[in-house]
This record gives sequence, structure tokens and C-alpha cells, in this order.
Amino acid sequence: MLRLVLFCLLLLCSLTTLALPQTLYAQDAPTKTDVPFSSALTDPQVKLEDLELRMVPLTMDQLKALAAKWLEIVKSKTEQVVDTQIAVSKSNGTVEDAQREKLTKLYSERNQLFDRYGAVLNSWEKKGGDAAEIKIYRDYQNAIFLEETRKADTKTLMAWALDWTTSEDGGIALAKNVGIVLISFLALLFVARMVRKLVRRWIGHVPNISDLLQAFVVGIVYWIVLAIGLMLVLSGLGVDVTPLFALFGGASIIAALAMQDSLSNLAAGLMIMIYRPFDVGHYVDIGGVAGTVKSTNIVATTVTTPDNQVIVIPNKNVWGNVITNVTASDTRRVDLVFGISYDDSIPEAIKILEQAVEAHPLVLKDPAPTIRVNELADSSVNLICRPWVNTADYWTVYWDLMRYVKELFDSVGISIPYPQQDVHFIPTDPAKATPAPAIKKTRSSDRASISEGDEGHDDDGR
Repeated sequence: MLRLVLFCLLLLCSLTTLALPQTLYAQDAPTKTDVPFSSALTDPQVKLEDLELRMVPLTMDQLKALAAKWLEIVKSKTEQVVDTQIAVSKSNGTVEDAQREKLTKLYSERNQLFDRYGAVLNSWEKKGGDAAEIKIYRDYQNAIFLEETRKADTKTLMAWALDWTTSEDGGIALAKNVGIVLISFLALLFVARMVRKLVRRWIGHVPNISDLLQAFVVGIVYWIVLAIGLMLVLSGLGVDVTPLFALFGGASIIAALAMQDSLSNLAAGLMIMIYRPFDVGHYVDIGGVAGTVKSTNIVATTVTTPDNQVIVIPNKNVWGNVITNVTASDTRRVDLVFGISYDDSIPEAIKILEQAVEAHPLVLKDPAPTIRVNELADSSVNLICRPWVNTADYWTVYWDLMRYVKELFDSVGISIPYPQQDVHFIPTDPAKATPAPAIKKTRSSDRASISEGDEGHDDDGR
């Protein structure tokens, strides 16, 4: 029975020993010192930059032992801070001011030690240290700051804040870093704009590339230069940018799920820029929306209508619709239809149309215009007139010919008839007469001509 009790006690001690690294306290911290390293690495007066350089060749085991040494150093200095903080709380008057000044000095010195302590932990983590164990070290530091801040009075907190603001490793260093970032950002803006200008000049010489794709490529290059430059600046200031990539990766997955429609617009925008169904300045008809393309980005296409309305169309609706590009070609055919009366001379009307087309200076000689009889309609003989013009002159020629042809027709007595309808009455035997059906009323624009006679025939006997 005694042996069993002893065995249980030994087993309990073993389990407790194994659990110690997971429940690290200041007095029970791992103090592995059998791994050799330079004594300069544990000098409290060592500069932070020198310490970071000296840790470069150290192995993971050496960094683990170094972290334990620095834990002892910051623990010792923290004990002095706590003792002085207690003395401040128990004093008053001049003694209190002197003790608070001493406390502020110790607090500043201890914070500098914590900066070096944090640098050791960062180096240990980068070289594959156990994340759980490193977290215990960091939690120790965070707990100290939290408790000290919670227990300190207002005057002490103000003194600490003022000291941090004026210290080389605190506010002054932060101000320098912020200044470096701002100056670097302004320099990056200048460099990015110069690169954008060079890319725009170079891409302008690339054949068969649309203005839309040029603007897209130039914009992408601009933002890539800014992003790379900012990462280089942050790395130079000692900021670890590796977590940013993980953050952007996770955020991109969430954004992809939440912005499916926007991604559809993005894909459609790229297709528009690559296949170039239209370009900036073209007059297009997209699913019933007609206007001049003002701009296209990766999300939407902006169209300006002839009456100066601005319409923004999502790219997925643009690419998924029938696109009619009116101004893509250099030349365009003007389609005109003129109706003449059945009593008018067709050769004379065709001659007048040829005369009107030849007289207009904007009508192209090649291709030759087409003037033909196109339709024998209900009320008129329709002639087509199809001259070719430069695309920019389309509406000018259209309006000019409509007016000029009407004036020429009027001068020679060729009429453009109104829609009309002839109604004929058929005679019947009065003995067998039945009530006549009601006559449908014609439209107000129609003109019914009813020939009168004893037998209901017209003058030609028809």
C-alpha cells in the first residue's frame, strides 16, 4: 500500500512538471541556459537595432533560452516598478513627487526592456518557435501593462504618457516613422504617376488596342506600383507584412462570396476591354439604351444620350445584351424613303433625287448612291434613296436631303400623297335588297373618295 501511494505521488509530480510550461508564471518561467550565446545579447543597455542583428544567426533553441533570460530581466525591472508604485501610493507632498519621478523613469526603462523582449519573441517566432509557448510569453507582457495601467492613478498615467511622448523609443520614434511613411507615400505617388505616364505613352504605340483596355492597364500598373512601394516602406520600418497577405487572402474569399454580382461585372468588363465591341466616343445601342460611350471601367459602362442624360449600365448587362455599334465604321449609308403619287412621273422623281444627291457636298461618290422604286404601297409609290457618307456626317446629310427633296418635289409639282382609301358601292336588286352593312369609319388622317353616279360607277366605268 505504501509503495502504491509513493507511485501515485511520483506520477502526480511528473504530470505537474510536464504542465509547468503551459502555466507559465514569472517565478516558474523556463530558464534553459545550457544553450550558449553571446552575453551581449542579454545586456539591458544593448541597442534594439544591435540586438536584432545579433539574433540573426541564432537557432530556435538559442532564441528560446534568450527569451527566458529576457523574461528574468523584465521581471526584475517590473518588481522595481511595482515597489516604487506602492511607495508613491503611500507618500504625499514633495516625497510623492520625487517617488513619482522615479517611477516614471523606471517605467520608461522597463518599457525599453520590453521592446527588446518583444524583438526576441518575434525572432523566435519567425524561426519556428512553438506558437503556444510564445503566446505565454506575450500574455505575461500584456498582463503586466494591463494591471499597471489599471492600478495607476491619473497623475502617474499622465506622467507616463508625457515621458513616452518625449522619449526616443516612444513618441519621437513614432513621429519619425509616421513622417517617413508620409514622405514615402508622397514619393510613391510621384513615382507611380511617372510610371503611369510612361506606360500610357508606351501602350499608345501598341496596335489594335482599345482606349478602354489602355485605361485599364494604366490604372492597374499605377495601383500595383503604389502597393509594392508601401510594402517596401513598411518592411523597411520593421513591420512584418506577411500577416497582411494572409489578411488579404481571407478578405478576398469573403469579398468573392459577398460580391458575386460585382465579380460578374468585373469579368464582363474584362471581356469588353479584350474583345472591344465598342470604344470611348462610339455611339452604341445596348439593349435599347442608345448613346455615346463616355467611359468604361471594370464595373460599369457610362453612356451619354443625345439629350445629355448620363446612364450607367452594369457591365454584365452590357456583355449579356445585343450591342449595336453605330459609329464603329468610317462610312455609313443613309436610308431615305420618299413616296410619290401614282399620278406622278417616276422617271422625273428619280431624276430629282439624283440631282439632290449629287448636289450635296458631303455625299460620297464611292460607293455610288442607290435610287430605286422600292414599293407600290396603298397610297403611294415609294422610292428609296441610299447615299453613302462619312459616319460623322450622317445626320447632316439625312436632314439636308429630307428638306431639299421636299422643296424640289414642290417646285415641279410632284406630290407626296396622304394615306387614302377608295370605297366602292355595288348595285343590287331592290326587291332582294338587304340592309347595307355599316361602313367602317376611316381614320381622321384618311381621305375617303366616293364617286357619285346613277349606278355607283366612277367616270371610267369601273
